Amino acid sequence: MAATFATPSVVGLGGSSVSPINTKALSSSFLKPTTRAKNPLRVAGASGGRFTCFESNWLRRDLNVVGFGLIGWLAPSSIPAINGKSLTGLFFESIGTELAHFPTPPALTSQFWLWLVTWHLGLFICLTFGQIGFKGRTEDYFQK
Repeated sequence: MAATFATPSVVGLGGSSVSPINTKALSSSFLKPTTRAKNPLRVAGASGGRFTCFESNWLRRDLNVVGFGLIGWLAPSSIPAINGKSLTGLFFESIGTELAHFPTPPALTSQFWLWLVTWHLGLFICLTFGQIGFKGRTEDYFQK
């Protein structure tokens, strides 16, 4: 009986018990681990002992690209070229049509999906080419 009181245990869900004598080091994702994991890509002596696949600032984000890219897509997508209506107008009109029966989602056969994919695909292509062109010009990629 004395041995039972010397090693108290806590009974949890499902009848499992946790004994304080069997303590293990707890880990948390908020704390840095005490031992660092080895990087299999690390090459000794390369680039000062550090191996990097990409530059730390690989995106080189610039709000000019976002602004000019959005304007650069809104202008041509607002030209009334599809039966006298613009792509932007058709997309916004389909949003209004779908919001009219709001709790019900759009049907898979709805024109909303066509205009949504087409409009956003054009926007992302315009933003990608804008990033390439703007950053290529500012970093002299196109100079001989």
